[in-house]
Amino acid sequence: MRKANVLRCGVAVVALAWAAFAHAGLALVPYPQHVEEGKGSFVLDPKVGIEAPADARSKEIAAFLHDAVEAQAGIDLHMAGKGRRIALRLDPALAGEEAYRLEVTPRGIEIRASTDQGLFWGVQTLRQLLPPDASGSAKVTIPTVRIEDAPAFGYRGHMLDVGRHFYPVSFVKKQLDLMSYYKLNVFRWHLTEDQGWRIEIKRYPKLTEVGAWRTEADGSRYGGFYTQEQIREVVEYARQRNIMVIPEIEMPGHSSAAVAAYPELSCAKKPIAVPTGWGVFSDVFCPADENVYVFLQNVLDEVLPLFPSPYVHIGGDEVPAGAWSHCEDCDKLIREQGLENEAGLQSYFIRRMQVYLAGKGKTMIGWDEVLEGGVDPAAVVEVWRGDAGLGKAFANGNRVINASPYYLDSPLTRLTVEKLYLVDPLGNADFAQSKQVLGAEAPLWSERADPLNAEQRLYPRLLAFAERLWRGGTADAAAYADFHQRLAAQYPRLDAWQVAYAPEDRDTAAYAVSANAAHDGWRVSAQRGFDDVVSHYTTDGSEPTAASPSFTDVLDLKQPGTLRIVPFRRGRAYDHPRSFQLERSAAFGAAASTDPAPDAAYSGHGAATLTDGLLGGVEFKNGAWLGWEEQDPKLSLDLGSVTELHEVSVGVLQQDESWIWWPRKVRFAASADGKHWTTLREVKIKPIERDHVGHIQRVAYTASRPFSARYLRIELTRHPAEDERHTWTFVDEILAR
Repeated sequence: MRKANVLRCGVAVVALAWAAFAHAGLALVPYPQHVEEGKGSFVLDPKVGIEAPADARSKEIAAFLHDAVEAQAGIDLHMAGKGRRIALRLDPALAGEEAYRLEVTPRGIEIRASTDQGLFWGVQTLRQLLPPDASGSAKVTIPTVRIEDAPAFGYRGHMLDVGRHFYPVSFVKKQLDLMSYYKLNVFRWHLTEDQGWRIEIKRYPKLTEVGAWRTEADGSRYGGFYTQEQIREVVEYARQRNIMVIPEIEMPGHSSAAVAAYPELSCAKKPIAVPTGWGVFSDVFCPADENVYVFLQNVLDEVLPLFPSPYVHIGGDEVPAGAWSHCEDCDKLIREQGLENEAGLQSYFIRRMQVYLAGKGKTMIGWDEVLEGGVDPAAVVEVWRGDAGLGKAFANGNRVINASPYYLDSPLTRLTVEKLYLVDPLGNADFAQSKQVLGAEAPLWSERADPLNAEQRLYPRLLAFAERLWRGGTADAAAYADFHQRLAAQYPRLDAWQVAYAPEDRDTAAYAVSANAAHDGWRVSAQRGFDDVVSHYTTDGSEPTAASPSFTDVLDLKQPGTLRIVPFRRGRAYDHPRSFQLERSAAFGAAASTDPAPDAAYSGHGAATLTDGLLGGVEFKNGAWLGWEEQDPKLSLDLGSVTELHEVSVGVLQQDESWIWWPRKVRFAASADGKHWTTLREVKIKPIERDHVGHIQRVAYTASRPFSARYLRIELTRHPAEDERHTWTFVDEILAR
């Protein structure tokens, strides 16, 4: 891809964007800027040839078209220019780096463009004109049409985070195929992260020997990396499909995996493990150590030759406050450079890397935090923190990539296809500022996405993104209705390509577990996003398979155990198991109350959540937990009658990154009549060190001899707040045995 392609934002074509909505049967995504439908059709059969210019890229595009038609329709076109043919033409008179003209008549097909980029996009549009069910046909018909087309934005990107979860080359190639089919032209490869370094650097082998792997909570070793040969393979595969690959090498933050491999890169110089949890970590590169710059320059010297892209993304985001506060050398550097604070220190770091990259002929891209301490206007700023970030970048004179509205890790219920479609890629830019907008990017962060379930987050939302970035302009309900009609026609194609797409505004499957009315078991309810979703389950904690028992909408269970459920569609698992720990005790179904009431955002099914027989997991938003902010909750139970017991327990959660802490102490009390109370025990709890991993503890009173009680009370004293943040106390099921 030529540099000029991304630098020229084709906003000028926006005026054509919504000229008409009479799209009839042309289910094209993105829809071209100008379409004139004719009468009749062109018959595509093995007698049709492909004619192309003599240059290498044009011949490569012709071969791509040949193979695509054979794969989609089973028709083997001949590579000659005689008779009925598809003619590819390079025409300098056709303006626009990615513009093309496609004309289909009963006599032949012609695609014209001034560049190979436009020629390739014309081929992709022609592919979309083939019938979706053409495979195995002796011939197919293509409707006569004249299309003149060009994108509104030069940067139409998708970012894949392979640091938190590793994605094999086969997965990456599949996404490149889909991106190219829908005319997305930039793949950003987020190759390094706290939880994994994914690119081979021969000079520093520990980056992949150590930094590419982490030890999970169950003791398993998880990770992976790409060899430099695999990187070249992917970059070449993308080039053939009109896609530029931009690497992201995170610095100075999100660098724990590198520090785990080479502890001397941090200010503390102490060994750490590759983190297993998510969040923001303080193990970052030390900006006052010259050896860090030598290291990063050496890394970049191996990275840059692998990526012909004129851009390199260096991250530059989320260095936690105070990360360098205990570094004397950093304090000294701040004084020597006349910097105001750590933000200035980060800016100093960023500027040095920008200068180095510029010396190598590369333009630096950074997340909008790079603006905080000041960044050179020559840098490209990727904005993820909304219109305020856009405004700062515009004021500083930087070119901009807008990622804020397009985070594909957002839940499907919150960022629906329609909501994403209606977003204006220009954000709050006025006409003058719009010239600074290169385009937009739809990132997929992988805290909760991996090769098994990532496609549900990508599709069909990525198609709506592709349409909006190609067409530009503003969109309204009528425009969305037109797009939605064409989107529906894409699903057979996605099915044929075995894309595990999600519904447009809901999860593929959502599960709710509640105690049944008789409190002798549980009812599992499934909300299915597709009618053909079948849920397979086990009750012994094992992994469900297609051979496991199944249900569609409702499942009733009597026995406690570890319930695991996986949604299947067309015989294929669509996600990892959802797990529910079902427990029965004397408290099951007991009347419960809390004082005060829990926070409305974490109120589950009210106080009944404490006695529904469902234990909460580390996901505190799943409705199985009750949460209080800066309060000391009191929990009360009525067992209905005096009962002989020997143990009472309550579950508590610690989730450091969300400021959820185990309580400081828990007091258990019992009563036979609700008036006279006996304190059973006060348990003091020591929080564990912060580690960005969820921890559950059952705090218990176990009697040396049985005791009798009808009423139980549990009083929790919160952990005191640290710094200015408030702490949360979360509790789940009360068990009485």
